[in-house]
Amino acid sequence: MHNYQTETLSGADRYIKRLTISGLLKSGLSANAVSCYVGCHTQTVKRWAGRNDIYDLLRSGRPLIYGEDRQLEVIGFYCQSQPLPGCGRWSVRLAATFLKNNPGRIGCSISKSTIHRTLQSHNLKPHRSKYFLHISDPDFFPKMEHIISLYLNPPENLFCFDECPGIQVLQRLVPDLRTEEMKIRLEEFEYIRNGTTDLFACFEVSTGKVFSECHACHDAETLVKFMEKHFLSIHKEEPIHYILDNLNTHCDYELCILVAKHSNVECPSEKELDNMNKRRAWLSGEEKRIVFHFTPFHGSWLNMIEIWFGIIGTKCLKESFASPDEMHNAIKVFTCELWNNLMAHPFNWTYDGEGLHEKALVRFTQNLKSENVTKMELRILTKQLCLMKNLFSQYRNLIPKKCWNDFQNAFQHKISDFRKKIEDEPGQKRKKKALIALEELESTLSDGNNIEERHAA
Repeated sequence: MHNYQTETLSGADRYIKRLTISGLLKSGLSANAVSCYVGCHTQTVKRWAGRNDIYDLLRSGRPLIYGEDRQLEVIGFYCQSQPLPGCGRWSVRLAATFLKNNPGRIGCSISKSTIHRTLQSHNLKPHRSKYFLHISDPDFFPKMEHIISLYLNPPENLFCFDECPGIQVLQRLVPDLRTEEMKIRLEEFEYIRNGTTDLFACFEVSTGKVFSECHACHDAETLVKFMEKHFLSIHKEEPIHYILDNLNTHCDYELCILVAKHSNVECPSEKELDNMNKRRAWLSGEEKRIVFHFTPFHGSWLNMIEIWFGIIGTKCLKESFASPDEMHNAIKVFTCELWNNLMAHPFNWTYDGEGLHEKALVRFTQNLKSENVTKMELRILTKQLCLMKNLFSQYRNLIPKKCWNDFQNAFQHKISDFRKKIEDEPGQKRKKKALIALEELESTLSDGNNIEERHAA
């Protein structure tokens, strides 16, 4: 007696089985033989014997309980409201419990499985999120273009410098475990903290080799000592270029003195370089032997050294270390023996910034359309307004006109709110900067629109 088991088949599998049964019956085989061959009951084969096609008969199906309107209400509730005023996120179970106790919210009670199916059918995943960083530097794009041009046409002795601060020295209580039966390595969860260390590194763009040191801190004095060692490693007559971010120690006055010393030029007085902007401008001057190229603010990802930090973090820094000295030795061995001798290679930089201009505009437009845009810190809002002005003045043609129209419509609706926010600002300097940025953006948009109207006429 054949034991037929209940099986769950997809639509495609059912189609193939029915096609097989139909073909075997037409070839003259008996129903019993066909049932044994395809693994289904004899009565199933007999039912197919009188059929002229292989498709299911029409069925009315179960009446639809939650129509499109109800599904949209569920989506709006789940994605646009929060469990607590201004905070928290729904889970499917929590939302179902809430709607059961508050059926008037969407007009009915609904199960967690129905909520899940509704979200899934519309490919919505509101529980997921990821971080993003606003482009807040008004001159971000000119600076980005400058850094990319250095990678595409690198000058002699181009280096990428940065620190990797606060690396935790962790010691696992039990060594890692791996046997022949295990496909993955087992790591002990519990660990002991043995302090932190800071990694300084210079990545040579042309070869990929790295000059690195570990220190207990990353203050200005430590940076000056590290940079002087690297200056001395290059022939004193050869120019040196560094790409680095805008950390305050990267434009310290003591560093300016060091650069002047090794460039054989006179360093301006501390009074002349009395703020970071002036010191950055002097360090970026092309008239010296040593030139610093600063990435945009919030643009340290444009520095190639970050790629190398990711590599050493994966291959070295995740191991167990009993002391900072043990980690320092591991970093030295990895850098000098493994990386510089075997793995070093120039990175192929392909990013050209395409699409980033539009993304910056669209993201700020989305902020303008939200009710929470006035909660944005005034300092950041001021920079965003300046960035939009520069985008409109210098890169308008790189962004679709529809995006500009959406931005201007949203901006016009928020001008009065921005003026009120500026008036409420207690700091006079910050208030003045914000007001100037707002008025300049209004004027730039107005002048640009007038020019377009004259051209159209």
